[in-house]
Amino acid sequence: MRRLETMELFIKLLSYPSITPDDYGALTFVRDYLDSFEVEWINRVNVKNIFLHKRFGDGPHLCFAGHIDVVPPGEGWESDPFVPRFEDGYIYARGAQDMKSGVCAFVQACRDVNSFSGTLSILLTSDEEGDARHGTIEVLRYLKKRNSLPDYAIVAEPTCEERFGDAIKIGRRGSINGIIEKIGRQGHAAYPEKALNPIHKVAQVLPYIAGVDLDEGDEFFAPSKFVITDIRAGMEVTNVTPGKLRMMFNVRNNTKTTKADIEAFVDRYFKDMNYILTISESAHPFMTDKNSKIVKALTKAIKVETGIDTKYSTAGGTSDARFFAEFGVDVVEFGVINDTIHAPNERTTPEEIEKLKYIFDRVIESFK
Repeated sequence: MRRLETMELFIKLLSYPSITPDDYGALTFVRDYLDSFEVEWINRVNVKNIFLHKRFGDGPHLCFAGHIDVVPPGEGWESDPFVPRFEDGYIYARGAQDMKSGVCAFVQACRDVNSFSGTLSILLTSDEEGDARHGTIEVLRYLKKRNSLPDYAIVAEPTCEERFGDAIKIGRRGSINGIIEKIGRQGHAAYPEKALNPIHKVAQVLPYIAGVDLDEGDEFFAPSKFVITDIRAGMEVTNVTPGKLRMMFNVRNNTKTTKADIEAFVDRYFKDMNYILTISESAHPFMTDKNSKIVKALTKAIKVETGIDTKYSTAGGTSDARFFAEFGVDVVEFGVINDTIHAPNERTTPEEIEKLKYIFDRVIESFK
C-alpha cells in the first residue's frame, strides 16, 4: 500500500465507526498499511487484537500501543461523528483525541523507520473502552508465553492538559471498589427502641471515613481518598425504619495503599457492627522510574520538538498502560491534549498530530 500523508491517514482512521468491540475493519487496514511488519492476530471472544512487529537487530524491544475502539457518539454533535469535519483549525470526529490521534502518529512513525537497533512493534486492540478483559492483557499474556514481551512501551493516550507537550503519564492510580452492607433490624418509626436502624449506626462513622485521605501521597501521586459514591436504605416510606443499609465506595489508590489496607480501614470503624464487605480491585497502581530510558527519551523528544519541559503526571483514570506495568514493562503514556474525550464534538488539531508523529520519530531514533 502506498504511504499516505499523515493527515490523510488520520482521516482514514477516523472514518471507521469502530465502537467497542467492533474494529469495523480498521485493524485490517493498519495491517495492510504496515505491510513490512510481521502480523499476529490474538483474537478473543468478539474482540480483535493485532500485534505487528519487525526485528531489525538484537537491541531493545520498543512497543507502541493503543486502541482502535471508541465510545458511542451520543447526542449533541454538530456533524456526523464518523465523517471528519475541519473547522476553525480543528478536526472534529469521534476518536479524534481518544485515541486515533495517537494511533495515527505511531503507525506513521513506525512505517517510516528504515533502521533500528532492536525490535519495533505495535499492539492494537478493539477492547479498551469496554471492560478490557479480552484486549491488551490477552496479547501480553500471549507474548509472555513465548518470551517476546517488550522492554519499553508507549501508550499514546491523550495526556496533555493545556498545551501540547505539557504532560506525560509515568504512572497511574489503581481503582478499588467496595460495598458495605450494614445489617440492622427493621421496625416501626414510632418505636425506634424495638428496631436497630442501620442509618443511625452508619451516620456515627461517616465523619471519620467520608472523603478521608488514606495516605499522604508523594511527589507524583495524590493521596488515596475514600470516596463514598452511593448510600441506600429503606422503602421510601416515613413510618418504617430499614433493616439494611448498602453503601458503595471507590478508592483511586496510589502505590502506598493496598486492598488489604482498605479492608483494615473499613473494619476499624465497622468492627462493632454487623456488616458485610465486598471489595474488588479493577486496576493496580503503577509507577515507571523517571530515570527509565523510555521516560528520558520521551522527555527529551518533547523538549526538542516543542520547547516545553514536560511534567510527569499520574492523574486521571486507568488505561491499558497498567497491563504493561503488570508484566514488568517500563511504560509511559503520551498523546494530544485531553479536553474533549468522550464528549460530543470531540476534536484535535492537525498540528498536534504532526508534532506527535515527529516526537515518536525522535524517540525511535534515540533507541538506534
